[in-house]
Amino acid sequence: MSDEDTHLIWVLADDRTGNVNQCLGVAEALAQPFKRIDIGFTKFVRLPNFIRRTSLIGIDEASRRRLVAPWPDLVICCGRRSAPVARWIKKQSRGHTRICIIMRPDGFESAFDLIAVPAHDRSVIRENIVEIPGAPHRVTESRLLIEADKWRPHFKGLPEPKFALIIGGSTKRTTFTKDMAEQLIDKAVEAASAVNGSLLVTTSRRTGVENEALIAERLAASGVPYHLHDWTSQAENSYFGYLALADVKIVTSDSVSMCCEAAAAPGGVYIFDPDGLANKRHKRLHQSLYEGGYARPLLPDTELVPFKHPSLQPARMVAQRCLELLGAP
Repeated sequence: MSDEDTHLIWVLADDRTGNVNQCLGVAEALAQPFKRIDIGFTKFVRLPNFIRRTSLIGIDEASRRRLVAPWPDLVICCGRRSAPVARWIKKQSRGHTRICIIMRPDGFESAFDLIAVPAHDRSVIRENIVEIPGAPHRVTESRLLIEADKWRPHFKGLPEPKFALIIGGSTKRTTFTKDMAEQLIDKAVEAASAVNGSLLVTTSRRTGVENEALIAERLAASGVPYHLHDWTSQAENSYFGYLALADVKIVTSDSVSMCCEAAAAPGGVYIFDPDGLANKRHKRLHQSLYEGGYARPLLPDTELVPFKHPSLQPARMVAQRCLELLGAP
């Protein structure tokens, strides 16, 4: 790639891991160098964007010092809190900087060159809005190959097929109950036992201490060979190794990012969605994944078997539109 083809690209990385991973997924899909600008906030970030407008209100002093010329050709950001910052950068560049924002910016939508929204949000589509299937992520074919090579020795001795159990938990509006945890772990143990397979299990900070203890106890008593990564563990996170090497993946329905990342990896993907765990928006995502052949619902009588499906790569769709922006006069 020549210097003429290379653009100055900034990723605004806030304090929410999910937002950052979406931005990085798009930036990496561009296959060009980019600069990560970490953004910290003050209490004033809680102000609505019609007050923050095009400004650095709510941005801490250390972050302000990082926002200096030369101004980028493209800014990639995610969510309403970074939106005023991106507009401020564009203003400083006298309109030169293009802005790609993932998710709705909470006002001033005409100021953004590209707004990427998940199709399950059912947004009104305009010229600068692109609908994508799910959330951008960083799970690519090349990364999965690297992670497979890295983690295969760690799982040596665990029999095939391998069943990955990717467990989220409670959200602001829904609760991952003890009954749900029991139902999930029992189904996974039953499936692995039936074919003399093994389990790869990971929990999250939202799973809950009691549910984590229950899951660990059921695994230890099951007789099924397993590898468990507790989210509080100091050991290196094996999550991407699970995605790369599991023949079947069971993912809880509470997380858009977990469902989309699982749908990017090979092997059968099953979404565990008991009543009360996922909201209506998430259920629309699940339905789109089922209709696209990326995943299947985990029902009481579902047989958990591997199946082939396309790799879900929404970040590439956004990156392509970003390249078109950079190539525009």
